[in-house]
Amino acid sequence: MISLPDYSERSMRNHRAALRFSILDTAPIVQGSNAKTALLECIELAQFVDRLGYHRFWVPEHHGMRGVASAAPAVVIDRVASVTRHVRVGAGGVMTPNHSPIVIAEQFGTLEIFHPGRIDLGLGRALGGPREVVDRIRSPHERAAVPFAEQIRDLLGMFDPTTEGRVVAVPAQGSRPEIWMLGSSDYTARVAGVLGLPFVAAHHLEPGNAIAATRVYRQTFQPSPLCPGPRVMVSVSAIAADSDERAQWLSGSLRMKTARRKEGQPIRLPSPHTADHYGYAAGRDIADELDGVFVGAAATVLSQLHDLAEATDAEELLIKTDLYDPNDRRKSFELLAAGLAGTVGR
Repeated sequence: MISLPDYSERSMRNHRAALRFSILDTAPIVQGSNAKTALLECIELAQFVDRLGYHRFWVPEHHGMRGVASAAPAVVIDRVASVTRHVRVGAGGVMTPNHSPIVIAEQFGTLEIFHPGRIDLGLGRALGGPREVVDRIRSPHERAAVPFAEQIRDLLGMFDPTTEGRVVAVPAQGSRPEIWMLGSSDYTARVAGVLGLPFVAAHHLEPGNAIAATRVYRQTFQPSPLCPGPRVMVSVSAIAADSDERAQWLSGSLRMKTARRKEGQPIRLPSPHTADHYGYAAGRDIADELDGVFVGAAATVLSQLHDLAEATDAEELLIKTDLYDPNDRRKSFELLAAGLAGTVGR
């Protein structure tokens, strides 16, 4: 159970009323599927959650991962923004070491021009894939040539419309998306704080460090023109269904995939029937439980999500849901949206 700060009942009610839900979608390639199907399902999901009222729809940058189709976030973002009306669309995130700052600025400045006021640029410092794959994107020497914080400062300067006397990213000048820093470590939280950027704590990657990272971020935060006060979002894995039993059964797919990865035998996400056959359904002797994944009926998961938001003082949760069937994924997001609006059980 998450250890909560000392919130008054009134402040907790106010926090819950202001909380926003958003989506992180990797365009998962499940067993028996392919990248084309996964990307088309990603677009359909974006349209669906746009109608549900989710605040953001983000896609990550991953390379060489056979179970993930989201490798070119700028391309996917343009497509999603073109077929949705309200939801903000962004990268969660662009892996900064893989790209020169000017290329990132040109891409996202262009996106902001095409979709004004709806584009987000989340920045991370991971590689986003196996080293032998990302070495083909950018050499290790190029990745390490400039310290991470300096890369971010350079990138931010590319969007400044008053910049003169140096190389500029022409489409980016005066066309800045909303910029966030993503991270699972205290180091990234500190960089976000010092630079005065909003921060996304990656609970879905390091659940045990999310609270500490947000605390470091707030302690080191320095106001900036981009962000006058600290802003926190937390990415979290969650699976909701009509009942706790149904959700646990569906989560067997993720249990099996997680267990096989730990055994050095990675697989694409299997169906819950396959997972049940191999003993990963709820109620069996499962050696590998899901760390940091909130699983259950809508009311169960919503309670856990609100606890996490209060523990981190987050204004928004970025929800990642790994399920085999796209219909089950849509159902999970539908239940959580209804619960956030206060309609669960009515």
